[in-house]
Amino acid sequence: MPRPSRLSPDQLTAALSGLPLWSGDGEGIRRTVELPGFPDAVAALVRIAFVAEQLDHHPDVDLRWRRLHLTLVTHSAGGVTELDLELARRIDGLFPG
Repeated sequence: MPRPSRLSPDQLTAALSGLPLWSGDGEGIRRTVELPGFPDAVAALVRIAFVAEQLDHHPDVDLRWRRLHLTLVTHSAGGVTELDLELARRIDGLFPG
């Protein structure tokens, strides 16, 4: 299955307007999810892992106590693609804010 191509700056700006919990640039989009405690953050990471596996697209994750710092980028495309936006939407579905 071919991977999507990198979004233009205008496409990315438009897409981020529909993803208010995310910020970033052509190098990656980012969001922090804060949970009540460390076990909750680990459980959240597992939930994200199942969604990521469904898409065969995996976030860069930094787990710090009760916070997950997520970065989405399609490394093979050298930047943000529609695949990253879809994963962001699915993560937002799990953790609406």
